[in-house]
Amino acid sequence: MAKHAPETLNRTTQAYVHWFRHSAPYINAHRHKTFVLMFGGEAVQHENFQHIIHDIALLHSLGIRLILVHGARPQINQNLLDSNIATPFHQNRRITTRESLRGVMNAVGSIRLEIEALLSMGLANSPMYGARIDVVSGNFVTAKPYGIYEGVDFQLTGEVRSIDTAAIQRHLANHNIVLLGPTGYSTTGEVFNLLAEEVATKTATALQADKLIFLGEQQGLMDATQQLLRELSPQQLEPYIQQYQTQAPDFALHLKQAQQAGLSGVHRIHLISYTYDGALIEELFTRDGIGTMITDAHYEQVRIANIHDVGGLMNLLRPLEQEGILVYRSRERLESEIEQFAVIERDGMILACAALYPLPASDNEMRSAEIACVAVDASYRKSNRGQQILQFLESKAQQQGIQQLFVLTTRTAHWFLEHGFSPASVDELPDARQALYNYQRNSLVFKKVLF
Repeated sequence: MAKHAPETLNRTTQAYVHWFRHSAPYINAHRHKTFVLMFGGEAVQHENFQHIIHDIALLHSLGIRLILVHGARPQINQNLLDSNIATPFHQNRRITTRESLRGVMNAVGSIRLEIEALLSMGLANSPMYGARIDVVSGNFVTAKPYGIYEGVDFQLTGEVRSIDTAAIQRHLANHNIVLLGPTGYSTTGEVFNLLAEEVATKTATALQADKLIFLGEQQGLMDATQQLLRELSPQQLEPYIQQYQTQAPDFALHLKQAQQAGLSGVHRIHLISYTYDGALIEELFTRDGIGTMITDAHYEQVRIANIHDVGGLMNLLRPLEQEGILVYRSRERLESEIEQFAVIERDGMILACAALYPLPASDNEMRSAEIACVAVDASYRKSNRGQQILQFLESKAQQQGIQQLFVLTTRTAHWFLEHGFSPASVDELPDARQALYNYQRNSLVFKKVLF
């Protein structure tokens, strides 16, 4: 066994080097960006929280501007239990009495001190070694009473009135981490108990943060078959908010605030788990992440290719050309035909492509075009990206007055049949395309009439 250890170590090292190289675009993209990171009191109590602190320190070292927003519900519950004080909840919001306020403040203050202490560690042989992090807290959140709702007086429970964005921006510019808790202060000097989720959302919205990240118990949003939904728009969240309202009210609150943030201009909101070691790193520095992202920012879209895409197209097409699935195209040919291609790009990587070639037609022939070079990266072939790019080119063909589409294929006949194409013969091709047909490849011909 011992003689295989170096080989195993080498594979591990190579995997690390591969990941590190591919994380470089994200390191560059995230530098100097503003992220709001929210986690509840449950996360602070979890055994993985120390790893989360290490990852927060790493994000800070990479030049990311961080605002941390913590909750304190279980700690408040324990303080009030120890003091034999009962505070009911209504609509998943605590009714904060004046008697219970000290228990709230003690819990919030102790968590703040704990987080500041953890972020101050610089122990040798630890991920925090050599880190010098300044954490700033303050009266950045102005609150107002939540008031009376459905006949219930919430007393010293409040909601966010405003965020002191100028002060927060000054501290971020000085390379400080800003730490906010679930309390706010009124202009008359009163302290109000707030929802940490609302503080995070209002802060991210006021700052127009680049990301809002919710660390909850769940990995992300699951569909009916318990498959992770990796990306949704804010509008798509509504049925899930209703579904989780009774099943998991805390998660429903995350979804509701994520929707609100997305509709208020925060382009990317992430739902990840505080129980998963490395969730922050995997979500932010890998292409597919580990949780669910809420975005209205066209994170991934079909577009016409440009000259800068040639290298990515070559990387995508070469393996398929070597297998004989696609006809070889030189760089020069790709450059000259680049405007015929459509691509799907994510974070600088071409995930899918296809080309639309209008075909010369004689007077008695229908206006036709050929779909060619349909390719999807191997890691994404179970997605609908091939269908997306095909629909995009069909729409483009209709805009150009194309009446029918042809495709020639040797290996993907069933896929085109599933997408509305019908078998055809070589004789049905326009004369100009028939003249170029390669009988050695013996490609099958399919066509689709556009209406």
